[in-house]
Amino acid sequence: MLTPPERLQTPEGRSRLISHFEQSSIEDHNDAWNNLWETDNSDMWDRGKPSPALIDLLEQREDILSPIAANGQKKKILVPGCGKGYDVVMLALHGFDAVGLEISSKGVSTAEEYAHKELQTPQPYNFGSAWASKFERGSVSFIQGDFFQSDCTKGEKFDVIYDYTFLCALHPEMRSQWASRMADLLFSGGLLVCLEFPLFKELSHPGPPWPLQGVHWDLLAEGGDGILYSPKPAQQQVRTGSFERKWYIKPERSCRYKSPLPLSTLQFFATFGSASGLYSTY
Repeated sequence: MLTPPERLQTPEGRSRLISHFEQSSIEDHNDAWNNLWETDNSDMWDRGKPSPALIDLLEQREDILSPIAANGQKKKILVPGCGKGYDVVMLALHGFDAVGLEISSKGVSTAEEYAHKELQTPQPYNFGSAWASKFERGSVSFIQGDFFQSDCTKGEKFDVIYDYTFLCALHPEMRSQWASRMADLLFSGGLLVCLEFPLFKELSHPGPPWPLQGVHWDLLAEGGDGILYSPKPAQQQVRTGSFERKWYIKPERSCRYKSPLPLSTLQFFATFGSASGLYSTY
């Protein structure tokens, strides 16, 4: 019998989510997400645990993504569209000061309840098989607000932003706004970590989740609108985007939901202004 996250990766589960948003205009999508929270339908996108690909990156590649800045301070990381807060808590357990952002007040209260319990007795799924922490635990906080509103974080900027299932939840016409907000919310030289998901859908297929093959490169490196009709390979040429891709990584461990094909990749993009940063895919 399939667990809820596996069940909702089936065509039937995806159709439920797609059908829900087909009935709403883009301007009403915030209300549509709120409705899913309020009617206890958040299981349609909930995988029940943090990303194993991100866990492995944190534990195996400190040279790429360390929780400690050059000045010795903890890095602050934002997770927009954080859901129930699995990745936010896991990042704090690995040393980051982690902030989750959700549009729904019920979503935030659900994440806060999860974090309160999980930080007292962390479950094994927050760590790799041989993890031995050498970093002091970071803080966890949650914000209820609209990512696209300039005051949603009260002017605060971040060292790192992690996007897993946030961009793929947005209508394609909102992608340019997404890229602009990411640049606004990061410090100069800051790092945007994008888990490119889903890869199992053709670009012509509807969402959410909306297919993203090649979208991050077009949006962030080339300064395009991210609306593609066929996959767009990375080109070695003059680029006009606000970001530079630093790393592109395919993970050994990811959420596959019984699929023979990987569902995602991890990309690291850095804003210009620093020699360090990354864009990778899992």
